[in-house]
Amino acid sequence: MQPSDFSPNSAVDLGARKAALEREAKQRAEESAGRSNPYAANVDEATFQEQVLERSMSAPVVLAVLAGWSEQSKQVESALDRLSARSGGHWFLAKLDSEASPQLVQALRVPTAPMIIVAVQGQIMPGPTGPATEEQLRDWLGQVFAALAEQGMLPPGHPGTVEGEPLEGEEEQAPAVDPVEAEAQAALERGDLSAAEAAYAKAVEADPSDVEAKLNLGRVRLAGRVQGVDGEAALQAAADRPEDVAAQCTAADVDMSVGRFEEAFDRLIATVKRTADEDRDAARGHLLSLFELLPPGNPSVAAARRKLTSALF
Repeated sequence: MQPSDFSPNSAVDLGARKAALEREAKQRAEESAGRSNPYAANVDEATFQEQVLERSMSAPVVLAVLAGWSEQSKQVESALDRLSARSGGHWFLAKLDSEASPQLVQALRVPTAPMIIVAVQGQIMPGPTGPATEEQLRDWLGQVFAALAEQGMLPPGHPGTVEGEPLEGEEEQAPAVDPVEAEAQAALERGDLSAAEAAYAKAVEADPSDVEAKLNLGRVRLAGRVQGVDGEAALQAAADRPEDVAAQCTAADVDMSVGRFEEAFDRLIATVKRTADEDRDAARGHLLSLFELLPPGNPSVAAARRKLTSALF
């Protein structure tokens, strides 16, 4: 296989926002529960350049293109997680949700999921598609790394193998498992947003200062609100009915779900300006709830709070 240059398209697809949110929430739950892979991360159009192409300049990146509905994808993901966790950081696993990033999948010319792609020194090499066992993946990656080592494309000190000793300074830590986080993760794994919401709500009730639990609770609730919503139709409805607070709130949820935070905030601030009484309170309340989806001190929230103050007074 010959490497090929690649420049990702940064466009964001609205149709798969729910899948992206669920995968992010699941990853956060795994991190909190101490079951996450330290050498893996979810990627999308916004992070592909940094997490895959730029990272591959210093170490190989194995990109797994997955589909949330596919049992084969789940098996391949689990196998790669186990292999990556034993790699000692000599290669990195990037997971791309094909449902959440269809335009990037198209740009990568992925025929089906699951598919494995290797990125090295900013270039990509397509790999196998379809089901694969851990042993098959280990053998294939071993052949790829051995070939890269012969070509001098691996960084100094790379063993040229799939598994290896941890890199110098790398220390694996195993945080204590939080039972509430474990409950939430189990719910997310089976696609039960209501149960995950209840678990995070329990955590917030037990410790109102738990910032991570609050963030996860808000994100799961957002995923539930946009579930089944046609993003393009929602945005069009908001454009057609600027005085309709419910339409503006739904459109703001769609914006938030694909990372357009400033657009979501500005939309509701404009709604606050043009409405009054109960409608204004509803728009303001929804805006404040969206602020809680981002970490404290986020600059987008700080700017939006200033705009909201101006709009109210």
